[in-house]
Amino acid sequence: MTYALIRPLLFCLDAETAHGAALAALKYVPLAGAPAAPAGPLASTVAGIAFPNPVGMAAGFDKDGEVPDALLGLGFGFAEVGSITPLAQPGNPKPRLFRLVEDRAVINRMGFNNGGAAAAEQRLRARLSRGGVVGINIGANKDATDRAADYATMARIMAPLASYLAVNVSSPNTPGLRALQDEGALGALLDGVMAARDATGHTPPVFLKVAPDLDPADIDAIARIALDRKLGALIVSNTTISRPPLHSPHAGEGGGLSGAPLRDLALQRLRDFRVATGGAIPLIGVGGIANAQDAWARIRAGAALVQVYSAMVYEGHGIARAIARGLTQLMVRDGFATIAEAVGVDVAV
Repeated sequence: MTYALIRPLLFCLDAETAHGAALAALKYVPLAGAPAAPAGPLASTVAGIAFPNPVGMAAGFDKDGEVPDALLGLGFGFAEVGSITPLAQPGNPKPRLFRLVEDRAVINRMGFNNGGAAAAEQRLRARLSRGGVVGINIGANKDATDRAADYATMARIMAPLASYLAVNVSSPNTPGLRALQDEGALGALLDGVMAARDATGHTPPVFLKVAPDLDPADIDAIARIALDRKLGALIVSNTTISRPPLHSPHAGEGGGLSGAPLRDLALQRLRDFRVATGGAIPLIGVGGIANAQDAWARIRAGAALVQVYSAMVYEGHGIARAIARGLTQLMVRDGFATIAEAVGVDVAV
């Protein structure tokens, strides 16, 4: 009800200004005590991490790690901050974030805009005692001469602060970044990340975020690498550069498309990775998830966890609790006692 009243006001602002206003508001949300220990039918353990529920906030909302605890307080089972790069960078020229209201979608070409590792490290270190599952999504600077080295640097800085590290080589908004998904480049990059992480004495699991715009050969190669390097999970998937039929006047904007039009493609990629990995590695479903039914379809297709972001633009700050409530009902309807029992039941491996 509250969001239904304020949404028209937010939509009077351009999308990036509204995003900034939402972050500013969350900074003033009173924080509850430490998150409760995970328990109940929605709780699960993935990559050795205990999640209180499977609904997470995807990277991109809280790029600088400013409000992870406020997000956990909104009912998210986990929050992923970033992408964070070694040095601060402004990102791409504005305007670079667009609501496609008619399509319940978003197009962004932000370009890893963030305040850099030093500032984020200070904030994230200060909140460590609060607990909760906070993943850190790491990236490379646009003008880096050695992007793999940037990822290793970020792993070294952030490993002591992260529940997990998410390696983002799938953003379409940094030129050439997706080339790092090539089998040879990706293997070397992950080796560097893991070596840098291990050198800190902290070993949070490493997750890999992949694009939805992959050929079957790419999917198989990434699956092999994920299994060989014993990654903690694959995050499937980032935004798409493809353009299904859209109705918004912003449909022609460049950048990554997210929201409802991505749903079917992201679901198919999740199924593809479930098959390619033989169900041997956890998957996190992202892209076009707006309600409990969407999340349940992703879980039944192989996702141990799900993430949302664009849908919060349209559904509001209560989306995590709404999806969690709905998942509980769908589990009972379909005869499952826990989320883990339902993972992948619709996809044979």
